[in-house]
Parts: sequence; structure tokens; C-alpha cells
Amino acid sequence: MANKGQIGVTTENIFPVIKQFLYSDHEIFLRELVANAVDATQKLKALALSGDCKEELGELQVRIELDPKKKVLKVIDAGIGMTEEEVDKYINQIAFSSAGEFLEKYKDQIGNIIGHFGLGFYSAFMVSKKVTIDTLSWKEGSKAVLWSCDGSPEYEMKESKRTERGTEITLYLDDDSAEYAEKSRIEGLLGKYCKFMPVPIVFGKEQEWKDGKYVDTDKDHVVNSVEPLWTKAPSELKEEDYKSFYRALYPMNEEPLFHIHLNVDYPFNLTGILYFPKIKDRVAIERNKISLYCNQMFVTDHVDNIVPDFLTLLHGVIDSPDIPLNVSRSYLQSDANVKKISTYITKKVADRLEEIFKNERTALEEKWDNLKLFIEYGMLSDEKFCERALKFALLKNTDGKYFSFDEYKAAVEGEQTDKDKKLVYLYATDVEEQYAFIEAAKSKGYDVLLLDCELDSHYVNLLEQKLKDTRFARVDSDAVENLIPKGEKVKLEMKEDERYDLENLFKAVLPGGNDYYVTGENLGAEEAPILITRSEFMRRYREMSALGGGMNFYGSMPESFNITVNMENPLVEKILAAKAVEVAPQGELPAEAPKDAPEAEKTRVREEREAVRKAHKADIEQFAAGNEILHQITDLALLANGMLKGKALSDFIARSQKVVSDAYLK
Repeated sequence: MANKGQIGVTTENIFPVIKQFLYSDHEIFLRELVANAVDATQKLKALALSGDCKEELGELQVRIELDPKKKVLKVIDAGIGMTEEEVDKYINQIAFSSAGEFLEKYKDQIGNIIGHFGLGFYSAFMVSKKVTIDTLSWKEGSKAVLWSCDGSPEYEMKESKRTERGTEITLYLDDDSAEYAEKSRIEGLLGKYCKFMPVPIVFGKEQEWKDGKYVDTDKDHVVNSVEPLWTKAPSELKEEDYKSFYRALYPMNEEPLFHIHLNVDYPFNLTGILYFPKIKDRVAIERNKISLYCNQMFVTDHVDNIVPDFLTLLHGVIDSPDIPLNVSRSYLQSDANVKKISTYITKKVADRLEEIFKNERTALEEKWDNLKLFIEYGMLSDEKFCERALKFALLKNTDGKYFSFDEYKAAVEGEQTDKDKKLVYLYATDVEEQYAFIEAAKSKGYDVLLLDCELDSHYVNLLEQKLKDTRFARVDSDAVENLIPKGEKVKLEMKEDERYDLENLFKAVLPGGNDYYVTGENLGAEEAPILITRSEFMRRYREMSALGGGMNFYGSMPESFNITVNMENPLVEKILAAKAVEVAPQGELPAEAPKDAPEAEKTRVREEREAVRKAHKADIEQFAAGNEILHQITDLALLANGMLKGKALSDFIARSQKVVSDAYLK
């Protein structure tokens, strides 16, 4: 006789969860139903191990059957099944979950019950107009039960004709969910969520190519691997096993650099394998390549609240039953287990990298250019990782030689300690563009590091904080004599009007739109006439601003350049001598008005003084416009810094051709 009734819902604590969780992502219905079927199978195994169940277990697998025409989907298992009382308790009263009670009773016999969800079965109603459960319990003398519901609170439950132990859940898909009646869609979901579940999942038959088409064979198509690599002990595995698993996960990727096998059971459970991928284009870094599993059931590939941010650049899998699922991000961020797991993963990554540094130094150096982005990002974002990384992080110089921090300090502190007892790390970001500056530094006996990573502007700031009495200077940030000052700098004495003339003379031939700070120094007759550099401080902070994707105070300011004029260079001397002949000295400026003078008088005097300056500046600019040597040496300096473009570059080429013609054809 059929038993009808209403599903019991504890509205104050269950119904809101259904609203928030079950209706957020419809495709997870299949994951939940298969997970329940796997649980039922695992429970039966536990009963057999404990001796409570003595019957023949038979072939334990979960079968998925689909009838596309009728739009009917079935999930069938040969697990423990349910009695009428259990259906009433665990299905009709949906505030309960059998997994919790079962785990408590059989915790010594079973280690991977998936059913943390409780409400998983009801996800079937997200895609179905009707759902039935046909089930027979393992318990001796049990009667089969057929339960059905059309998605309303009313259900019907009656005795079934089923004779085989287990449960068959049938979904009559609604019209809005017709996509789930397609074989390819179900295959995709099983591949996404179930490919590593611990019980064989069968969907259809294996196929073979015959008579110009694929046809079914008699062999069941098992969609999953029941013993994925991370469930095995590292001692059982070889390097090739890890590489093969990576290829299976990411078939289009190059081989990884290194792997880390996670395996811990106290104070939390966590297994997994993480890989350092090879990055071709560091600008196009892929995140969300770590998949989170719960007892071999896929949950998500968004692990940013579980794995430390810098490690989301890694690839691989982590599996833990101790991570709370389907809850808010804020809850994840405050959960104690999640914090412990995050700390553990960071420690394991640091342990592995330090091990490679000590035992596989050559391999580390060979792969450092691909690894350094991970390391720098980790050091910048995680204080504990940074302290560990200072022991195994490498520095690479422009000759391609690698050093640890301790090794590099020992190598350069003799030559590169300045007058203030600070060790100066010189670095370049592009060997080709900064070649002349690098060679100038080498000629002084200095070594130059290569820091060409996107994060290096932030990284050098961090290192200046972490390395005692150390500063970093980009090799093109000043004249080589000024990069590592050994004593007090002798300042070139110039009168105010000489400085004014020098500044306006060179600004007249420099590109507009930038700020220029022009100074004169004695650099030697053999050195270049002009040196263009950028302030280390301003350049570094502009780069940091650009990396952040915004324009802060520094990023919004015009580019600032230091123009150092070598007053001992013969060409500069010749230009200044010509200027002295062709440009009359600036007229004497009217005396400034007294402080107590009327405002009109102050304005008149100020305008007269400005008129004198303006007239003299115009004379200098006129001279500059016609002086080819001035244009040529300035353009050469601009060209060396990649700043000569457009018409200015075209004019420079034409002028250079004329100079060559004049020199060799006359």
C-alpha cells in the first residue's frame, strides 16, 4: 500500500541552505548523485570489513544510464541501499544526513565517505520534473522501497519489486534541462567531477572503429581512475609517473619543472601533487590550474581561499575532506583548518625548493628563469615563505652565472661597498638596451645582476629591507662614477648664470613632454659628452605603479630624466665656446623691489626681470637650433636610451649621413 506524505523541512536552518547552495550551479546535480552512490558503495565495503555484512558483495560499481529520447537519466549503485525507515529519515526529513552517523560508527573501517553534503540528493530537482528512488537495503529481511516526488513537498512511497541490493535513482528531466539528455554533456560532467572517484563509474560501452564509424563493444566504459597518483605513497612512484600524470591533466602543456607530493594525515587530512609549470610568456600566466577534490571527487578549480595566492600559479591537485565546501569565501578565510592547510602547503613548497637547492643545484639553475616569478611573488606576498626563500633563491648576473644571496655578497662586497659601508647591488633589466652601461660598470671591476622579471621593481624594494646595509641601483641610473661613491663627491663649481645657460641650451634640443634636470660634471675627456639617466627612486616607483595597473602619484607625473653634461668632453667645450661668441651674456637684471614696495612696483620689476631672462633664453634657443654638433651629441644620447623617435630620428639619420659625406668625400 502506498504511503503518501509531505517532506519534512526544518525551514529555519535547512531551506535557506537549499536556496543558497542547490540553485547556484545546476550541473553539480550529477556530482552529488554519483557521490551518494559512491558513499553507499564505500559503506558496504566498510560493513564487509567489519564483519557486519556477510553476503557476497559482487561487482561494486556505479552505473550511469541515459535515454536521450525519453530524457531519462539514471544513477545506479549496488551499495547498502535503504530501508523504508531510512528513506523516511534521510530523504523525507531532509535535515538529516546519514553520512555523519555512519562515519561515527565505522570510522575505523572507512576513510573516504564523501557525503558531507546532506542535501545532495535534492539537487536532482534542479533539473527534473520527477525523481524516483528504487532501493533495497543490505539488511536481511528488508523490503524494497519505491519513492517518488514531482518536486513539490508531497511524495509517494510504496513497496518495490526490486530484488538486487542497492539504489537506482531515476531523473525525468524537465524541458529546461534538455541539455542533460545529451550523451556528450553527461560525458563532460563525469569527466569533470568524477574521473578520480574511488569506485568505478560506468557510462555506456567502449567504442571501436568499424566500417567507417565508431560502434559500441561489449566492454563497459569506465570513466574514472579509482587510484589516482596522489593516493599512492611517494615511495611507490617514479619521476616518469609524475610526468605522465601531469600530461594526463594538462595534455597541451610542456613538461613541468618540478613536482611536490603532499601527504599528511595529522592534524588534518591532505593529499595531492603540485607542479611548477614552465612559463613561455610570463605576461599570460594561467591561474586556477589547481583542482580541489574531496575524497577524489572534484569540487572546484578556484582555490584562491585555500592555497596561498602566489601558489595559485602552480598546477596540480589537492584532496582534503577537511576543507569546508559550498560555503562563503569569508568563512573559508577564517576557518582554522583552511589556515593550517594553507600554511602546510607553503611549508612543503619551501621544503622542496630548499631540497632542490641543496641537492640539485645545477637543475635549479637551469630552470631558474622559469621559477623566479613564483619565488619572487611568494617572497613579496608571504612573510614566512620569504624568510625561507632567502636561503634558496638565486641571483643571476649578466654573464649568466648564478649565486645564492650569501655567495653573491661574498663575491662583490670587496669592490661594491660604498663610502657609507653599504653593499651596492648593480642590476640591469635588459642586456641589449643597457649594454654600454653594463660594460662601463664591468670596466670599473663591478658585477651587474640581471633582473628582468615583471615583479623586480617591487622585489628590489623588498630585498633592500631584508638584506642588511644593502641598496640596489640600476646600472643606467647614473654615471658609473656615481653608482658606488667611494668618497665625497667634488661638486663642479658653476656660476648661477652658467648653470642657467647650460640648462636652457640642452633643454632646447631635448624632446618635450618630460622633466629634465640638467647638471654639469667633470667626467673626463674620453667619456661621452652627455649621459641621460633616470632617478632610481622615480623610475622604480613608476614601474611599480604601472605593474599595479593604475596611475598613482608617481605614475601620473611626467617622465623625469637626469641630463649630465660632461664639461671635460672636447665637443661640449667647443659648443660652449661657440655659444660664448655667438650669444651675448645675459643683461644685468633689475634689482628686486623692496618687500614694502607697492604691489604694482613689485609686478613691474618682476616683469622686467622676466623679460631680460626671456630675451636671453630666446638667444640661447636660437643658437641651439643652428648648432649641428649640439643636436648630434644630444641625439646620440637619446638614441642610446631608446628616446629618439619619429621626425627627430629621421633628422638625425639625415644629419649623420651629411657628417659622413663631409668627412669622407671632401
